[in-house]
Amino acid sequence: MKNLISCDKPTIAALADRLKRANSHAEYQRIQCVLIRATLGSTAAQIAQLLGWSTATVHVIHSRWAKEGDALFDLRGRGGRHHQHLSPAEEGRLLAPFTTKAQAGGLLHVSEIKQAMEEKVGSAVASSTVYRMLDRHGWRKVIPRPRHPKADMQAQDAFKKTPHSGTPRGRAPG
Repeated sequence: MKNLISCDKPTIAALADRLKRANSHAEYQRIQCVLIRATLGSTAAQIAQLLGWSTATVHVIHSRWAKEGDALFDLRGRGGRHHQHLSPAEEGRLLAPFTTKAQAGGLLHVSEIKQAMEEKVGSAVASSTVYRMLDRHGWRKVIPRPRHPKADMQAQDAFKKTPHSGTPRGRAPG
């Protein structure tokens, strides 16, 4: 097996220092994987058993260490908006006229926002995309209340119990 990791003291000292400054568990384990090989000279199978990894993963980490060096430990976060139609700033500019309309007390329809977005993007956009965009910008669905706040519920119940004059139930017995 070829030696991909140099066992010199400056490399080991740099790895040990980096281990102390690790920001995440994944970064810590990657540094350990290289450091164990550099200090103890353990095999990939032994390192895999210590870290709870597969032997193939240890081989990949050692190979990448030989090619990339310290860049191997700079892990990018997962996730992100990789398939976006508009950037968040562009979405904000698209929603600006609708925001002013909403602040003036007007009702908004998602179909109008969808149409504006389709014109901006230049292709068809699903309604769910528009709803997710509104959610990202802190919009929420406001539904009209079921009854007027000044409604007298007792008067409404009494009205429901009185028969209407033009119905068979409302006629006087003859």
